[in-house]
This record gives sequence, structure tokens and C-alpha cells, in this order.
Amino acid sequence: MSAIDANTLDGTPEHVGWRSPALLLMLMAAAMQLSFASWSALQYNFAYELLGFTGREIGIQQSIREIPGFLSFAAVFFLFAMREQTFGMVSLVLLGLGTAATGLFPTAMGFYITTFIGSVGFHYYETMHQSLTLQWLPKKTAARTMGKILSVASIAQLAAYALIFVVGSFFDLSFTTLFIIAGGITLLMVLAMMVAFPVFKETTPQLKTLVIRKRYWLYYAITFMAGARRQIFLVFASWMMVARFGYSFHDVAALFFVNSAIMMALAPFVGRLIQHVGDRNSLLIQYVGLAFVFTAYAFVTSPTIAIALYILDHAFFSLEIAKKTYFQKIADPQDIAGSTGVAFTINHIAAVFIPVSFGLLWLYSPAAVFLSGTAMALISLVLALFVPTNPTREYPDIFSARSTN
Repeated sequence: MSAIDANTLDGTPEHVGWRSPALLLMLMAAAMQLSFASWSALQYNFAYELLGFTGREIGIQQSIREIPGFLSFAAVFFLFAMREQTFGMVSLVLLGLGTAATGLFPTAMGFYITTFIGSVGFHYYETMHQSLTLQWLPKKTAARTMGKILSVASIAQLAAYALIFVVGSFFDLSFTTLFIIAGGITLLMVLAMMVAFPVFKETTPQLKTLVIRKRYWLYYAITFMAGARRQIFLVFASWMMVARFGYSFHDVAALFFVNSAIMMALAPFVGRLIQHVGDRNSLLIQYVGLAFVFTAYAFVTSPTIAIALYILDHAFFSLEIAKKTYFQKIADPQDIAGSTGVAFTINHIAAVFIPVSFGLLWLYSPAAVFLSGTAMALISLVLALFVPTNPTREYPDIFSARSTN
């Protein structure tokens, strides 16, 4: 099949009809979430109830999960053999297979291996999806469309969590069956997308090398801190619900369901907010909010307040879109694929060692884990102050703007 010009980014009927790049990005996001959301909702109870994990083992497992993220820079080399769109589909297949196989190997080593396989798929998918998003979406409407993509992903999350909640509450299906269903649905969706959608041409030929530029230093620094900070809520906030407050897997699914429902409602608003107040102010709001949430996590004793903090945590996390739109404005178009892989690696440098080291710290002081997250949020806040109000390729940070004036 011949490739369709991806300059038809608005998906207008005269070019691609309903088979637009934007719709494909939404469906890919939904397919990813059906596996990843299900696996995320089940993993901690699977580890705690069936495998007897403590903070130490869950830290090891989560560090293993982040290794493929650290190796995301290698994604650009696969582009010599296949298009980004194709590689994104292959990555979704790996995610689906890793999820489906999780319950078939109920041992620590089995969990570590299936985690790694699914994580390879997830992280390379994320690299390709972000790259294609930045290439295919027009800058003027990118934030709003990203909000819609986030909203569609939240709908898929809702479906996954609702299924797990209903099954956990009214049926007696095993972890194995649930993992197989979640991974299998993703695999079927990938097959449907490959049949239904054409291959879109990239708007700008991408450099098939790693792209590291000095003028992107601020984006790299913000990305590094985001990766370190993300582990606090991704690993330890969720683990707290299970290990400290005794939530069952369908309780966790219910919490995730409510959270995703709120995110689905907020996502379009978040996109419009970022478009209205700008990348810099959006990042400042996010980091101030996260500093408050992490500090509150350290001292929370009420499960109800913990739930509220968890939901608030994810609401602030949705402002992470501003980091992507900031990079889109300062990057050369041909740099996006090579830079995205590098950024994912930078994002996961801290993520590889934080779960295992903080997992050990958790055994002695859970509060110290969350207060470390507060410190990370405050460092991110300082970095966000260096983002210009109107960033461009010529003015990627306030120091460049000052030195040119």
C-alpha cells in the first residue's frame, strides 16, 4: 500500500476521510491503555497476594520495568528497517504479549521477565507515538488535539478498570485470565488498525541518528526530573494503597476508574488551558501542585484523603503535555524522532535506580520516599522558571533570549 501524505494532518475528508492520522493516534493510545491500564491495576495485588512481594521486590520489578525506557534511544536505529508507524504497531504487539503472558508465570522471575517484555513494547510505543504526534499535529492545534488523545486514552482506561472491577466483584476469574483478556484485546486492535489504516508519510524526513543538541538542555533537564518524580506516584503511591491501606485488586480498579473518569473530563480542558496560559505557566502550576501532593502523601493516614491525593496527583500530571508542546516549539522538525528517543532515555536514567533504591528506603521510612518527591518537584519548579513565555527555536530558554537581545 502506498503511503498517504501526512501533511493532511487535519484529516480532512478530501484527503483521508475518517482514516486520519489524528484518529490513528487516538486508537493506538486506546490499544496501549487497554493492556497497560489493566496490567497496572493488577500488578501490585498480583505481586503482593500471589508472590508475597515486599517493597524490596516491587522496587526490583519496577526498576526492571524501566530498563527498556532507558534504552529508548535505540528506537531510532529500528527506523532503518521500518517506518515509525510500523514500529509503533510492532511495539503494541510486544506490550499485548507481555501483558497476556504475565499470569502464566506466577513466580518472581516469571514476573520480572514478562514485565520486561511488556515494558519494551510500552516504551518503544511511547517513543514512536510521541514522535508521530509531534510530526503529524499542527502546532497551532497540537495541545488541543493532544488533550483529545488523552481523553480517548482515558476512555480505554475506564473500560479496562470497569471490567476488572466487575469481574473482581461478581466473578471469580483468576489473575491469569484477566491478563490474557487485556493483552488479547490489544493484539486484536493492532490487527484491526493495520488493516483499516494506510501508512502515512512523515511530514519531514527524520534523522536516523541520535540527536543531542546543546540548545535543548532545558528540555533534557525537565525531562530528567520528570522521570525521577514520576516514579514516586507511579510506583509508591499505588503500592501504598495496597500495602498500607489493604486495597484489593478490584478496589484498586475502582480507584483507577474514578481517576480516569475525572481525567477524561479534564483532558480537553487541560489542552485548552495549556494553549491559553502557555507552556511555562502550565509547568509552574504542575510543579507547585505536585510539591503539595507529595508532602501530603508523606503524612497521610486516612485512606479517603489518600484517594483524594492520588486523584489530584494525576490531575497535575496531565499538565505534562506542556513539556511536549514546549519541545515542539523549540525543536527542528527533522530532529524530533532522534530527540524523542534521547529524551526517553534521559527520562529513565533516574527511573532505573529510583524504584529499587527507594524500595529499600520504603522498608524504613515511607515518608522519606514521598518527601524526596517533594524535593524533585521543587527542583522542577526552578527549571520551569527558565522556560520563556513564548519559546521558539531561536529562544529555547530565557538565557538564549537575553543573550540575543
